[in-house]
Amino acid sequence: MANLKEVRERIASVKNTRQITSAMKMVSAAKLRKAQSAIQDMRPYANKMDEMLRNILSNLDGSVDLSYGKERKVTDRACLVVVTSSRGLCGAFNSNIIKAAVRCIDEQYPGFRAEGKLSILCIGKKGYDFFKKRYADCEIIDDYVDLFNDLRFDQVAPIADRLMQAFEDGTYDHISVVYAHFRNAAMQYPMTETFLPVPKIELDEEEDAGKKRADYIFEPDQEQLLEHLIPSILRMNFHKYMLDTHASEHGARMTAMDKASENADELLRELRISYNKARQEAITKELSEIVGGAAALEG
Repeated sequence: MANLKEVRERIASVKNTRQITSAMKMVSAAKLRKAQSAIQDMRPYANKMDEMLRNILSNLDGSVDLSYGKERKVTDRACLVVVTSSRGLCGAFNSNIIKAAVRCIDEQYPGFRAEGKLSILCIGKKGYDFFKKRYADCEIIDDYVDLFNDLRFDQVAPIADRLMQAFEDGTYDHISVVYAHFRNAAMQYPMTETFLPVPKIELDEEEDAGKKRADYIFEPDQEQLLEHLIPSILRMNFHKYMLDTHASEHGARMTAMDKASENADELLRELRISYNKARQEAITKELSEIVGGAAALEG
């Protein structure tokens, strides 16, 4: 059993660590409230606008040709956007997103990595560090690693514009985004969505016999209106990916720090028991030595 000094030092060390984890939990909880409010306020509007966009592109007449909804055979290049955090201490949050990104590469873009036709745009330092080390045969884009320092719409929109321009120019035939979907403080899970081309709504006649695609009336002109509407909705969707991941990061960190504080409490309890046992043994040993010495003197 460890001596009293060693146990006291461990108790002091665990107490200091617990103070840090408790403080980090409180900071993450404060940041989470703001981040959660931002994504919850935006999500209903963004989801409805995304549904409208997909519905419009699914029902365009032949006279309108919009590149953002045009399906292409992915033979040239593809781009995968991986959204992680730039800091750790948030449990398996980043590793889960990275695993989902690796799975997406293996399933959606087989052979692209070997042929050097895959670009990986990393938002967040954790994802960049992983792919830079293990995917050196891909083009790793690190222009937005520090984006989470400022998540205003006007800071995020240029990334969406860059991706839309690359798709329209034919630089990429397919663009997917891997991010963390925020459900609540305890539940966040990675999601993979196709950013471009915009997925169309496909209705099955048997399962969705009662559903009808929306028929929109365009004023002033269908093509002129969609030229401005579609990029705006795509920018908003991309901003939603960032806000979702941002809230998920703080939720994951708060949960991880809460669990770490609980583990510290349990460890302190065990260390105090060990300390008391060691102290009792030391007292018993001293008493035995005193009794033994007294008996020797009497003898």
